[in-house]
Amino acid sequence: MHRSLLSTAIALAFATLPVQYATAAPKPAASQEATTQLPRGVIPSHYDIALTPDAARGRFDAKAVITLTVTKATDSVTLNAADLSFKEVTIAPAAGGAAQTAKTSIAADAQTASFAFDKPLAPGLYKLTLDYSGVIGTQAVGLFSLDYPGADGKQQRALYTQFENSDARRMIPSWDEPAYKATFTLDVTVPAGQMAVSNMPAAHTATLPDGRQKVSFAKSPKMSTYLLFLGVGDFERATAKEQGTELGVVTRRGAIDQAKFALDSSKDILREYNDYFGVRYPLPKLDNIAGPGRSQFFGAMENWGAIFTFEYALLFDPASSTQHDRQGIFSTAAHEMAHQWFGDLVTMRWWDDLWLNEGFASWMESRMTERLHPEWNTRLGTVGSRDGAMQRDSVATTHPVVQHIETVEQANQAFDEITYQKGEAVIHMLEAYVGENAWRSGVRSYMKAHAYGNTVSDDLWKQIEKAARKPVTAIAHDFTLQPGVPLIRVGEPVCRNGSTTVPLVQGEFSRDLPEKKPLAWRVPVIAQVAGNGKQASTLVAGGKGSIVLPGCGAVIVNAGQSGYYRTLYAPKEFAQLAQAFATLAPIDQLGLLSDSSALGLAGLQPASSALELVKATPVGADPQVWSRIGHVFEGLHWRYGDDKARRQRLDAFAIGRLAPVMAQTGWEARSGEAPAIANLREQLIDTLSELGDPTVIAEARRRYAAMDKDASAVPGPLRKTVLAVVAQHADAATWDGLHARARAETNPLLRDRLYTLLAIAEDKALAQRALDMALTDEPGLTNSAAMISAVAQRYPDMALDFALAHVEKINQRVDASSRSRYFARLAMGSSNPATIAKLQGYGQANLAPTSRGDVDAAIAAIQDRIKTNAARLPEIDAWLKQNGG
Repeated sequence: MHRSLLSTAIALAFATLPVQYATAAPKPAASQEATTQLPRGVIPSHYDIALTPDAARGRFDAKAVITLTVTKATDSVTLNAADLSFKEVTIAPAAGGAAQTAKTSIAADAQTASFAFDKPLAPGLYKLTLDYSGVIGTQAVGLFSLDYPGADGKQQRALYTQFENSDARRMIPSWDEPAYKATFTLDVTVPAGQMAVSNMPAAHTATLPDGRQKVSFAKSPKMSTYLLFLGVGDFERATAKEQGTELGVVTRRGAIDQAKFALDSSKDILREYNDYFGVRYPLPKLDNIAGPGRSQFFGAMENWGAIFTFEYALLFDPASSTQHDRQGIFSTAAHEMAHQWFGDLVTMRWWDDLWLNEGFASWMESRMTERLHPEWNTRLGTVGSRDGAMQRDSVATTHPVVQHIETVEQANQAFDEITYQKGEAVIHMLEAYVGENAWRSGVRSYMKAHAYGNTVSDDLWKQIEKAARKPVTAIAHDFTLQPGVPLIRVGEPVCRNGSTTVPLVQGEFSRDLPEKKPLAWRVPVIAQVAGNGKQASTLVAGGKGSIVLPGCGAVIVNAGQSGYYRTLYAPKEFAQLAQAFATLAPIDQLGLLSDSSALGLAGLQPASSALELVKATPVGADPQVWSRIGHVFEGLHWRYGDDKARRQRLDAFAIGRLAPVMAQTGWEARSGEAPAIANLREQLIDTLSELGDPTVIAEARRRYAAMDKDASAVPGPLRKTVLAVVAQHADAATWDGLHARARAETNPLLRDRLYTLLAIAEDKALAQRALDMALTDEPGLTNSAAMISAVAQRYPDMALDFALAHVEKINQRVDASSRSRYFARLAMGSSNPATIAKLQGYGQANLAPTSRGDVDAAIAAIQDRIKTNAARLPEIDAWLKQNGG
């Protein structure tokens, strides 16, 4: 699953925030018995589902015949079911015999249905037959509908499913847990002229007397319930062949050309994955289905053979898409296709090991993007991803990568920066430790040993250690079974006879408990002397170590940035690196900026340390270094809040550093320019707009005013950026004009973007208008929550107060998977102490004690921001005063 966040700025804001979970490290599994919330003794092996949806009524009728094995005598069967109504339920021996009719009881809170029988069931094979009906929702949970303007301008409705992590039970009564793998056959009755898509190809299609079509899909491989998919609508499909697999993209009618880049990319990715994993993709086809709208929970979902992706993450429209969009489409496809192996073919046994799915898919996504598109230089992006995990991981309310999950809501909340980004970073570090070839050999062995089965993390470590012949498991346990971020303190280097010895001490980087006794890690460390391409490595264990490097000079610890730890230099050594900053490799420049920003705000070194590096950065530095600097400036800008005088001093300094880079980059793309330049242009315009640069704001307004008469005024790659600047600084008349554009737009993708832009206005009265509009039907039910979140980026307290005043209406517009975290995340950018009590009250009134992780996260974030702003911003003020701010 690819997570869904509104924008880079929101993603960065969320990345700084912890989530509340128990921090005690779970022990490695000693038993092979899977966790379950259902009674043991009944095991499904096949589901035969016949479904008739009525999209107009928002209901469906269905019949399920489940083949199951009773392993010990019982007089009842209990399975998962949510919002389902049962008409008749019977069970009979699979070999034939009299059927028994069940007495049905529903436990709505537990999301289960139990079927009691007068005569106990002896051990054996049975068929459980269920006639039932259910609800078609309007948010991306279970079987749901999405409405959009069709190619002819008329309103269309399409149906899709979203079952991860525990929502197959909303369409199919089932053992809805990952370890209960089974095969599936699915029949669906659809209106004439509509297309139905599922995991497997259609095996048979029949036209019924009333003109409807009955589509029967081929039997699926053995898989978990959450991977089943169904889509129905007025679709188009384009296909390509690669190594015997039919690859497809499915879109709403009229949008198929915009999926060409995704289809072409899928061919390259599949070929690479077939080779890397050593196991060929096993299904006959692999579709990627685009859906309009959005979710607050996810952006794409890895259903086996039928990936679902929201349009904004799949379609490339030259009239409005950017280089950043192109890279995002590729990385999303690479992520979800990696899941076809890590997650679908081999599945974690229980949600405790979710990172086996998501961390590995994130790592493969990064690896594949770097391999197939080296011109994008995305390797540098791993530093920012790791930084997001470290921010969340450096407070007491974090959790281990392998975490204990007890409830559905806890599983929902596990899709976070620790699971995705820390998981990816730990894999990146371990691969660097054992070597690329040994790592790949271990992964291939893991795939072959566990195909169509379920695993825990130690199953992987066993195969990696066998291939690498190095003690990987102990290191992996240190980084996955306990929370937190190691801190490597770099001692004074000693140069003798042309080599440098560097003492290293391991502590812990903790933002809220700086005096705590540090946890212990075995930390793989790579280092080098600046300007010397020769690296050395060591394993810091027992809290201390040292490393000997060839050459003498300024020392870079974590050279290449593969390690998951913060690096703290003594003042003298940091000063040497700052002096040599312009000569460092871009990835190490990013690592040093990342560490100095975090350590400075935590009080472990001067808060101005990152600004010292910014001052030393030449205009010609790597575009991604300047992009990171833009984020540093924006982060400080937001910290000053409503303190305009102090914020303007920072903004003036920031504009002074960024304006020359913008002048060099220019508004117009140059022939043959690097993709990173296109991304930097977008970033600089956005950042300078936020900082209030009058030159950038005026130019965006000029281009917007000319846009309708002169198409060249706003080229496609600049369209979103220019509109965002105009929307941010809009007055009432301009806002009304943007609103008129949104209402008139017939392209669902562009329409969704315009409605979100209406919610980013600086003018507080216009922000309120956006909030009010979000609770109407006008923007579309899946856009409402996104609009409120966009307002919260600038006015978190205002957005939270609005949401708390309309809890019931908000819940109707947020997918159920996100409800326990949505309200809390609105407040995550707040610096208002009063907001803490509001969040506590919301949690107590609306959430079970086990479902308040994100509420606790938001409270911790507010407390941290208040403390850090009071302690560190005066240091920034003093530095700016001395350096011309």
